[in-house]
Amino acid sequence: MSDSSPVIAADGRPLKASLNRALRRQKIRALLLIAPLLLFVLVTFIAPIADMLFRSVENDIVSNTLPRTVVALDDWDAGSGETPDEMIFAALAADLAEAVAAKRHTQLGTRLNYELSGMSSLFRKTGRQVKKLDMDAPFREQFLEIEEDWADPEIWITIKANSSKYTAGYFLNAVDLQNGPDGIEARPENQRIYVKLFGRTIFLSISITLSCFLLGYPIAFLLANLKARTSNILMILVLLPFWTSLLVRTSAWKVLLQQQGVINDVLVWIGLVADDNRLELINNQTGTIIAMTHILLPFMILPLYSVMKTIPITYVRAAKSLGATNWTTFWRVYFPQSVPGIGAGSILVFILAIGYYITPALVGGTSGTFISNRIAYHISSSLNWGLGAALGAILLALVLVLYGLYDKIVGIDNVKLG
Repeated sequence: MSDSSPVIAADGRPLKASLNRALRRQKIRALLLIAPLLLFVLVTFIAPIADMLFRSVENDIVSNTLPRTVVALDDWDAGSGETPDEMIFAALAADLAEAVAAKRHTQLGTRLNYELSGMSSLFRKTGRQVKKLDMDAPFREQFLEIEEDWADPEIWITIKANSSKYTAGYFLNAVDLQNGPDGIEARPENQRIYVKLFGRTIFLSISITLSCFLLGYPIAFLLANLKARTSNILMILVLLPFWTSLLVRTSAWKVLLQQQGVINDVLVWIGLVADDNRLELINNQTGTIIAMTHILLPFMILPLYSVMKTIPITYVRAAKSLGATNWTTFWRVYFPQSVPGIGAGSILVFILAIGYYITPALVGGTSGTFISNRIAYHISSSLNWGLGAALGAILLALVLVLYGLYDKIVGIDNVKLG
């Protein structure tokens, strides 16, 4: 037998081919085992995010409903300040006649109303009269008789600016910008709310995370260093909020924090606050921070506790035996070993806080709401799904950026849950 002859396996195949076949079977089995989990992640996580990103740029309703008008507007100078000519009004009449027959004009008006107030009523009113148009008379005069707003160039600028099948308008709106006749420009002062909301959301989420850390660290330290029996009893008190509805806990804070509530009554009773100068603890940022700190505090305590339980007490004793004070022992020996728990708890609390909207809506008033409250409004009330999706995409991007900064500064490898 030659030295170059392939080694034969027991099944009569070359050994290398048999090994490759066995490895292939193992990979297929492993893939089949994790297939349900991959499918679940795809359906519940990847697909919704992809749909959100698509909705934030989708804009085909104008081009599909007004195809002739969109083509005719290509040659119209939006910066001239003049009303379009008869040819464009004729194209609009033909498009609206088909849109009314298919009952699409109201959807078009709703979409354009997100960009310019009054567009919805304009298309509804015109849609009721479009069947009465005289095909032999000038369309421009007939449209102006139905509604004189058709002479406003702003109407046509809005239609032309949103004629593309894909748009950056939702993202521009989400950062208080808009498409104008001269390009991208800032929205009017009274319509700039989203950048402020994003800033407030980040600020309040960081404040809540910090307050949870300041309250949670001593509690976790106490639980980790008490006897097991006492620690278990106290741990039940930490977990107790999980057994109560979030809505009930938030409603309880409304009772506690109001000016005639329990907290103000106690402060007045002990003389710290005058009865005619009660503290405003609700319908503002203070109420949001207090209520959300209470709700999210267990998510800070549990990672800290699980990490602190693994810190050998012998390290502390060794430091003290070498002459270190209690503060030096804590700061130089104990605290550095608890940093992984701090990182895990902070990330957990911050990510949960930045997406909350029920608690801020109930106790935050106008100054304590988050960007998530606005997203919920657009998804469920105004039905401006494109803007809601754009706001959600920007919020997701912000979280990923902050996560990357955290990884760069602290290091995600230092985060542990126990």
